[in-house]
Amino acid sequence: MSGVITGFGVIASIVVVGYLLGRWPVLGPSGREVLHKLSFYVASPALLFTLLAETDLTLLVSGPVLVSLLSVFTVASVFIVAGLVRRWGVGPTTVGTLSSSYVNAGNLGLPVAAYVLGDATLVAPILLLQLLFMAPVGLTLLDLNRGQVRGLGPMVRRSLGTPVRNPILIGSLAGVAVSASGWTPPGPLMEPFDLVGAMAVPAMLLAFGMSLNGSRMPGRGPEKGPMFLAVVLKSVVQPVVACVLGAWVFGLGSADLFSVVVLAALPTAQNVFNYASLYRTSEMMVREVVLVTTILTVPVLLVVTLLLG
Repeated sequence: MSGVITGFGVIASIVVVGYLLGRWPVLGPSGREVLHKLSFYVASPALLFTLLAETDLTLLVSGPVLVSLLSVFTVASVFIVAGLVRRWGVGPTTVGTLSSSYVNAGNLGLPVAAYVLGDATLVAPILLLQLLFMAPVGLTLLDLNRGQVRGLGPMVRRSLGTPVRNPILIGSLAGVAVSASGWTPPGPLMEPFDLVGAMAVPAMLLAFGMSLNGSRMPGRGPEKGPMFLAVVLKSVVQPVVACVLGAWVFGLGSADLFSVVVLAALPTAQNVFNYASLYRTSEMMVREVVLVTTILTVPVLLVVTLLLG
């Protein structure tokens, strides 16, 4: 559990700094928006390029990856159905689906994988799943919803073009291409990407902390129904589904089973709040989901460790 405590301690300290920046607006009235855009358009693509350029792509065809994929698909499907039945709308349903299934594989998953699971590369497959499929699909839906595209032809063209214009996807695909080529870029060439990419996680966490200034207690907003559903799906249902699939369907060994359940139990990624803020869609709901699932992750991971560790 020391890795979990270390990872959460780092995250909490940066969020507190962001909250203080929100209380004393030294960055000006547009500080949070600038941090969001810096992370989304510049720092995150650089970070993901450096991470994926060094990833072994054979990890994508393993049993644990299939378990992770199916657990994500299960909880995402539940939220989509609920959104359709309750008529929450395209935007809220899209970001709610991401909130219920998109795990914090970057700034929390990496330290947890390194310190708890003993191998930081274990988080790479789920990063690829989220960045190469979930994020492009979600951002395309949000972009189409905001753009109010009319007609089948324009909608198809925009659907195909939006992911390609997404800087996060561009950085990810570039990293995958480098990894697939077998070429190892020289250190001086990668250094600028390392330096710029190092800004991504702090920028997102600072912006998140700034957004907490003046916010109400979780669960009191107009979207408390979607918020509670996303929290239950992310913190409880997803790790349970991963455990059941891993143990009874795929017959994973104890080490692999522990890994997939721990990764499934990670909280909602800060990226989702970044997307909601950029598209001005259900920001309060997503912020509350990120906050509550992050708080719940410590006891959930403790239970997982006691049962499977």
